[in-house]
Amino acid sequence: GKPIPIMHKILKTILLGFAAAGLCLTACSEKATSGSGVKPKPKPDPTPEVEDYDLVSFPDRKDPKTVGEGVVDLFIRSGNSNWGDMHSSKKSTLTSYPDVCAWLGAFWYAEAAGNNDLFNRLVAKFDQFLEVDDKSVEPNKSLVTQIPRTENNAVDYNIFGAVPLHIYHVKKQRGAAESEIKKYLDLGLRYADQQWELPTEQKYLEKMKNPEYYHNLGYSYQTRLWIDDMFMITALQSQAYLATGDEKYIERAAKEMILYLDELPGENGIFYHAPTAKFFWARGNGWMAVGMPEMLRMLPKSSKYDVYRDRILAEYKKMMATLSAYQYDSGLWGQLIHPNQGDMWEETSGSAMFTYAMILGVKNGWLDEKTYGTVARKGWLGIQNYLNTNFEIRNVCCGTGAGTSYAYYRDRDKYTGDLHGQAAVMWCAYALTELANEQKQ
Repeated sequence: GKPIPIMHKILKTILLGFAAAGLCLTACSEKATSGSGVKPKPKPDPTPEVEDYDLVSFPDRKDPKTVGEGVVDLFIRSGNSNWGDMHSSKKSTLTSYPDVCAWLGAFWYAEAAGNNDLFNRLVAKFDQFLEVDDKSVEPNKSLVTQIPRTENNAVDYNIFGAVPLHIYHVKKQRGAAESEIKKYLDLGLRYADQQWELPTEQKYLEKMKNPEYYHNLGYSYQTRLWIDDMFMITALQSQAYLATGDEKYIERAAKEMILYLDELPGENGIFYHAPTAKFFWARGNGWMAVGMPEMLRMLPKSSKYDVYRDRILAEYKKMMATLSAYQYDSGLWGQLIHPNQGDMWEETSGSAMFTYAMILGVKNGWLDEKTYGTVARKGWLGIQNYLNTNFEIRNVCCGTGAGTSYAYYRDRDKYTGDLHGQAAVMWCAYALTELANEQKQ
């Protein structure tokens, strides 16, 4: 006669379960129709007990550790991109800026997470660039030994130097012998120094905007007043400053940023894609959005830099305020920030860059925590909806030159796994990890 009590127990449990479910349904329906009689909109955030502006507690698998480790590991296992496109049949002959942005994001995340395994694997991956005699190494030696004096796109190649400079800086801080790490410093400085040296061969000047003019004023001869350069030039020069302690590098970067803020047209703190393209392209603005807080966190504290700091901070706050007004309910931003005629798709690389810029602002006390923490949390969780299980991000706009119509931007191809998006996701994971570290202290 033992089976009968067991069956009785199971039946009782089931009935209790139905009763509880019924209670819940009744309570929920009462709650939904009370007050205004309008059903509240469901919250996309699946952790309702957490504050809307919380940047530390996230749902399972949407936390910066899971995402950061997954995206960085994928990068380590992958080869070079073709201008960011990881699935292109074409192979780039030089390492260009999307790869470098991913390199920096991967290192920043590994260091913030205290993940020495990821850090060492990243260094080993980079060291392949230095093994110039090994022809089997992909990407091959041409990617590093040719200092990229190119007829155009020089900025996009020179940024490569930021990676060895960063490796040098971190390894030096960790007590590595100078003889072991000087190779990284020497390599990186060749790129940083060359950016301010006017080439003597005319072919390297022909496609530049005004190389002699900018050079004579103390700016980089590579100055072209493209919105992207606000990260490309400043990232390289600020890494040279961190590696050497020589303030000439950070002064160059700060001066360059002020020039761009003075010269680049826009409205309400956001910028046109180009003077000839009066469109508020998301990723173009992303470079500005991340370039300014990056500069703010690198600038020395001494008062001589206040003139730069005050201007950059004011422009940065203005940009963040405008961006927060155009965030979609999903947490992302449109391929064009505005206008949106109801058909402007959610673009992930620009959205992740804006999210990163806001996380940095909250973390450093430049932005109000409740206002911008809410925007940043919404952004981070929205981005996760486009992250595949293999840690490739979808809906990344392909490389895009200045356009002449709304339709041009709306109809751009959407890539998956493109490093413009992967890098920005790593940056967010890094900033959230560092923020959590600081709150634990």
